[in-house]
Amino acid sequence: MSAINHHVPDAMLAAYAAGTLPYAFAVAVASHVSLCAQCRVALEAHQAVGGAVLETADAVAVSSSLKDSILARLDDPFTPEPVYERSGIYPGPVIEAMQRRAPKWKKLGMGVRQDILSADAHGSVRLLYIPPGQAVPDHSHNGLEMTLVLQGSFSDATGHFGVGDIEIADETLEHTPVADQGDACICLAATDARLRFNALMPRLLQPLFRI
Repeated sequence: MSAINHHVPDAMLAAYAAGTLPYAFAVAVASHVSLCAQCRVALEAHQAVGGAVLETADAVAVSSSLKDSILARLDDPFTPEPVYERSGIYPGPVIEAMQRRAPKWKKLGMGVRQDILSADAHGSVRLLYIPPGQAVPDHSHNGLEMTLVLQGSFSDATGHFGVGDIEIADETLEHTPVADQGDACICLAATDARLRFNALMPRLLQPLFRI
């Protein structure tokens, strides 16, 4: 695997260590950390600091209602760990998000395909397959989008992204990612809001494709 040049911001690693990231973003962070030694070291530092704080903190009594609320959250999607096993191009956290199955690709048009791994009111995480030279329609964002490259590469106005690189886009970025020549680009994409497409056809199809 080539060198990783685009990393998870430190503040997001801290949020992941604290268990406060939405599930979709936690999958993306865990998957990147599984591939990136630099972010793995940074995450371990955050986890060590958090552990030290817990060891020195005083115990606090909680009400029965708060205790019930905490126990109820055990049914929420868990924060995935950065498992270091892989299956082909897929890191351990992606394998777990796929429930250890093969991708179930559905066509989006122009050769682009997707497999929605999880989607709820808090966000979505999906696999995207983009043929070489194919562009994703020009779009901006209603929230945050994290895109981790698992195979191939893509380029946009912000730079070039290869295997292991993660792009983080917010409401300020409008871009047209294009898969580079060579292998098809397969990405893990996590969002907390629908994209804003500029062209009419993608906007009309957006409810159907849930993206």
